[in-house]
Amino acid sequence: MKVIQHSVETLHTALISSHTDLAKHYSKYSKKERRFLEDGLRLGGPGFSPFQPITVHSDSDWIPCHPEEPQDFQSFYRAPYRKIPSTCHNTIYIQPIGSFGEVKAQTDQYVEWLTEYCQAFFLGLAVKLLPPVTVAETGCSFRVNSNSHNLQILTSDLLRFLEKRKPKDAFCIVGFTMIDLYPRDSWNFVFGQASLTRGMGVFSFARYDDNFYSRAYAGRVKKQLQLKRGDYSVFEGYYTPPISSTLLLRSCKTMTHEICHMFGMQHCQWVSCVMQGSNHLEESDRRPLHLCPICLRKLQSSIFFNIADRYKALLHWMDDGRSERSSTASQSLPHFPKPLQAFDTPRLWLRRCLDILEDDKR
Repeated sequence: MKVIQHSVETLHTALISSHTDLAKHYSKYSKKERRFLEDGLRLGGPGFSPFQPITVHSDSDWIPCHPEEPQDFQSFYRAPYRKIPSTCHNTIYIQPIGSFGEVKAQTDQYVEWLTEYCQAFFLGLAVKLLPPVTVAETGCSFRVNSNSHNLQILTSDLLRFLEKRKPKDAFCIVGFTMIDLYPRDSWNFVFGQASLTRGMGVFSFARYDDNFYSRAYAGRVKKQLQLKRGDYSVFEGYYTPPISSTLLLRSCKTMTHEICHMFGMQHCQWVSCVMQGSNHLEESDRRPLHLCPICLRKLQSSIFFNIADRYKALLHWMDDGRSERSSTASQSLPHFPKPLQAFDTPRLWLRRCLDILEDDKR
């Protein structure tokens, strides 16, 4: 295992910048916010340390496999591909694709939970859920994976579908599905694919099922199954993993990670962060649910939230708070308790960060 440990001075420059205009921009944070962000760069200090260094566990992890130039705040802010919401394009649209479970009411609530989480994570932007569509409605190509013997749908076709469906006021549109994905015939699979310049992305939660790689995985189809082009009946009643606390946690991580890319945020190589890249599920599970100080500043400079208010919104979601919008939308549905067991550590982390931000003695 290798620990990636940057000096406090290096992290400080990555957060604030050596350029006068960006340093002046940083000075607009409150004294408490600046103290929180800067103290957070002193990794592993005495007492509670909100942020930790990145650990690389094997050569198959993201950083050894994908050498990238670290993106500090300055390079993010100056990047030509950086995207900022405007008054005309200020809504994140979420598009469910295909089936999400046997119990429709529970599926509907799962999608609502994801939408609410995004609303808190991207505080200040509207997040709207589009009506779900079947695989047939997308008109996408599909296949059976020759290794895992599960159904897969083609990402490029899904992106074309999303482009046609993208509302005029969209900052971005993201599609998600419980069906496995592939980007081209020569690839085994892909977790997701995006067109950042066009503000679109699609990703799958299929491989977040703990049993996906097992021979007993219920999504494996019969080897003799012959698919016919345009015959989408094979997706009717197709297996989807049960909605568990772990699946919800993994879904929240993936969705927010991918949407952050739409702002122009690259993979984080500074501090342990939800924006770290991941090559496999075990590495993805090691990522925290939160943004590091440097990535937090990147997002805040794009949508201008108060840090404490954002943490309170996320904590409210984890305390099973239901927004007025969600309560109204779900009045006709049976109530399924939100599975929050996997969120115990993130909930405690938020509370301790709020204690720091609201400490009048600091």
